[in-house]
Amino acid sequence: MGLDSTSVKVHPDATGAPKKKGPQALGQSRGGRNTKIPGMVADYRTPLTITLSPGQTHDGVEGRKLLTLRGPQEQPAYLLMARAYEGDATRQVAEELGYCPVAPPRHRRRVKGEYDKELYRRRNEVERFFGRLKRFRRIFTRYDKLDQMFLGFVLLACSFELLRRLF
Repeated sequence: MGLDSTSVKVHPDATGAPKKKGPQALGQSRGGRNTKIPGMVADYRTPLTITLSPGQTHDGVEGRKLLTLRGPQEQPAYLLMARAYEGDATRQVAEELGYCPVAPPRHRRRVKGEYDKELYRRRNEVERFFGRLKRFRRIFTRYDKLDQMFLGFVLLACSFELLRRLF
């Protein structure tokens, strides 16, 4: 299993919806307005949990939210995470839910923990999932004003990927 996120640049037409119509998950970062798509995946074609967040939200916060949404594991499973998720709080939540986190330590850590480098090489599957997701034009340039519409198309793209796996 893997945990990661990708940023999507928001098209100028996607801004400006009234707040009363629904949440928008639009954020401001150095590159302009964007939205993050944090996700938990089993492999490069199988998403497990996907949400949306504003672009300036830290990955660790969204990672903890995804882990709690997914719930506890019946059997221990390795959780391949990017360096951005490698915080004490995220590690603690992952371990409490039955995951074995695998992530390289941050550069600023004084005490650097060990991690399985051979297993961590499989994290490219998570990156490939997000790369496949961004092949859909409606996703890599967000045109939808509201989260429910954009997330609907993200989930539709995920279902196309699952169907490709079958055929």
